[in-house]
Parts: sequence; C-alpha cells; structure tokens
Amino acid sequence: MLVAALWGAVGAAALVVGALVAYAGAPSRRFIAVVMALGAGLLIGSVSFELVDEAVKTASVGLVGLLTLLGAATFTVGDWWLGRKGGGGRKDADGAQADGNPLAIVFGSVLDGVPESFVLGLTVLQGDVSVALLAGIVLSNFPEGLSSSSGLRATGWARSRVLWMWSVVVLVSAVSAALGYLLLDPATGRTGAAAQGFAAGALLAMVSNTLLPESYKVEGVATGSLVAIGFAVSLMLSAL
Repeated sequence: MLVAALWGAVGAAALVVGALVAYAGAPSRRFIAVVMALGAGLLIGSVSFELVDEAVKTASVGLVGLLTLLGAATFTVGDWWLGRKGGGGRKDADGAQADGNPLAIVFGSVLDGVPESFVLGLTVLQGDVSVALLAGIVLSNFPEGLSSSSGLRATGWARSRVLWMWSVVVLVSAVSAALGYLLLDPATGRTGAAAQGFAAGALLAMVSNTLLPESYKVEGVATGSLVAIGFAVSLMLSAL
C-alpha cells in the first residue's frame, strides 16, 4: 500500500514541477500544448491496454462498457458542477482563472487526479507499477501544473499559494493510489474489473474535457498526430 501511495505522489509531483517551471520562466503555449497532446495519447493508450483490456478478462464486455459510461458520466457531472462554481478555466495559461473560485480550482485539480491515481495503485497491486500509465500521468500533470500555474501567476497568485494548492493535490493523489491498492486486494474477493471500467470512463472524460481542448486551441489539426504519437508510445511501453 505504501508503495502504491508513493507512486501516486510521484505521478502528481509533476504538477509541482510544472508550477516551479511556470514561476521560474515563461513557457510558450505551444510547448504546453504539445506536452498535453502527448500526455493525452499516453493516457488513452493506458485506458485501452491497462484498463479495458484487463477488465474484459474477468467481466463481460457489456458490464465493462456500462461501467465505462458511468465513470465518464460521473466525471462529466463533477466537471460541470465545478465549472459552474468557478473552476472551469483552471488549465488556462492566460489567466482565465482570475474570474474563478480558488477553492473550485483546487477541487477541479483533485477531480482530474483521483481516477488516474486510483488506477495507478491498482497496477501496483497487479504486480508492478504500469510504466505506460505513469508516463501518461506525468506527461498530463506536468503541462497541467505549467498551464494552470502560468494562469494563476498572471492573476497575481503568489508562488507559495500555488505550491500549497498542488501539494494538496499530491497528497490526495497518494491517498487515492493507496485506496486503489487497498480496496482491490484479491483477499477481499474483488477482481477489480468494476473499478477498471469506471476509471477508464473517468479518464477518457478527463482527457477529452481538459487536455485535448487546451491543446487544440494552440496546435490545431496537429493535435491528432501528437495524440497518436503518445498512443503509440503507450503501446510500446505496455509491451515492456
């Protein structure tokens, strides 16, 4: 369980690194967009090879599909609600967060990180941490921390305040990874298929709602090719 928590914290720590880079310099929007698109491809690959592929081995395709829809709907409702509360622009690099609610921005970041961390803990339980999933998490969290923190910096947030915010997300991610390990222990008789299907839907919704739109704003039609590159890398990493 502690190992799972550690990997969850490692994946989320990329948010802190992104924040430090944002306050140390002025990263271009294009750089942020490219990394976001690559991270999206890696996460989509992880959903395919680490979650759905494993889930259908112990549960019916229909049940896994239903749980995937449920996971996506749950994330979408949460994202919609937080958007109404002022967290919708949390990833904007130009300062759209100025009109947002700081607490909603924090909760939005937590919402983004919980599904991926939970699944990361599950992969540790299955034998060893998934390199492909971990890479996807890092490559999605780094630009999220970079973009969000750039926007928060533009609105006047102090670096210490931003780092505290991301530290909370890192802690929640570590706990989520530990829960993914603990709650799906084979000794309890759970196969993990339900969690895998649900998390697959939540991750797909997260990628579609938060990573791809921000990337497409800058990269346009090149976004698709960058996502495909990330997906191909995920496929190769999953074979290791």
